Amino acid sequence: MHVKILDDRVAARAKARGIDVLVYAPHFTRLPDIRARASEYTDDELLVVPAREVFTGSWRERRHVLAVGLTDPIPDFITLDAALAECDRQDAAVLVPHPDLLNVSLGLEDVRRYRDRVDGVERYNAKCLPWQNAAMGRVAREAGVPVFGSSYAHLRRTVGEVWTTFRTRLDDETDLVSALRDEVPRTVMRRSGVGHRVRGAVEFSHLGYENSWQKIDRLLLSGMEPTHPDHIAYRGRFDDVSVY
Repeated sequence: MHVKILDDRVAARAKARGIDVLVYAPHFTRLPDIRARASEYTDDELLVVPAREVFTGSWRERRHVLAVGLTDPIPDFITLDAALAECDRQDAAVLVPHPDLLNVSLGLEDVRRYRDRVDGVERYNAKCLPWQNAAMGRVAREAGVPVFGSSYAHLRRTVGEVWTTFRTRLDDETDLVSALRDEVPRTVMRRSGVGHRVRGAVEFSHLGYENSWQKIDRLLLSGMEPTHPDHIAYRGRFDDVSVY
């Protein structure tokens, strides 16, 4: 229910670990590109569903929203209300990844406020530390929202560490969106043992790279993000809700 990387090795690892569906949502990548790559790696054994983890708000007060089932691109760095409204317009499922994590997530009060627009809250994330996963569980329980779990894999070896089993068939993207929006019963499952803890710790340490050099590279050296609302691809549609 959410990986950041996709290549031959990722697809092979997912299949070897019995994963039927991968939700592919890389950072700062436009939906048409995500959808094309997802299609490239979808076959009879593995369905790859394109999605966007939208960074709403500014860098200091961003709230991440995982949108599954989008038909049109949504940029980053727009208001949370605008992102949710756009998901509603497209009938996309709205998920809350890593709730209550630092300053990048919706917290309990946010989830309660938007309860009628949220289709699921992450219960377990392989990238997070034990106390952070415990906090996520509390948000889900107290808000009374269906849960999901994910590897949140930025690194290949984390794929398949956490998964969500639905009590229904998921043959295509529409099936997954319907299962999420209809609150179909599901179970969050994960691996255990030393290997699982080590792979999670390596993923967590990757945050340092993401939030230091990678951010500098993107913001200062690489120019405008392709998912910035000012990008020509959005034709000014989000000018009135952009936070930059």
